[in-house]
Amino acid sequence: MEFKFNLEENKEKIQEFRDFIKENRDKQGVLMPVLQEAQVKFGYLPNEILEIISKDLNIPLSEIYGVATFYSQFTFIPKGENNISVCLGTACYVKGAEKVLAEIENVLGIKCGGTTPDLKFSITPTRCIGACGLAPVININDDTHGKLKPEDIKAIIEKYR
Repeated sequence: MEFKFNLEENKEKIQEFRDFIKENRDKQGVLMPVLQEAQVKFGYLPNEILEIISKDLNIPLSEIYGVATFYSQFTFIPKGENNISVCLGTACYVKGAEKVLAEIENVLGIKCGGTTPDLKFSITPTRCIGACGLAPVININDDTHGKLKPEDIKAIIEKYR
């Protein structure tokens, strides 16, 4: 699934971002803060923004992709309005997190790491949420749902539609 970034709708944000690049262009190691600013401002790293970074910093696109793909904090897919973090840590995994994740993927029609076409939901794998006593557990935005079974998932997701 490819998401279309609308340059016209983001004109003001893009200008603010280019101003940020201009202010920081001469600093050593500027690429990381610029990528971080882009991630914060746009929610992900659209190709169009990476091309602007390449042009404004005079850094080859291949080098920018190399850095952006190395660090897990960066994403090339926009996050949904509701981010579902699925704990895949040991306690959750042993208690059935894999089946819970499979049901979330089934209900939403996307794979882990993906975002629904309507930008309503994203699924993010996590290693530990810190609620092992509630295993298996998911967070949807700031809400924790624990002691889950696959049959619980559809009703939980409906609350966020």
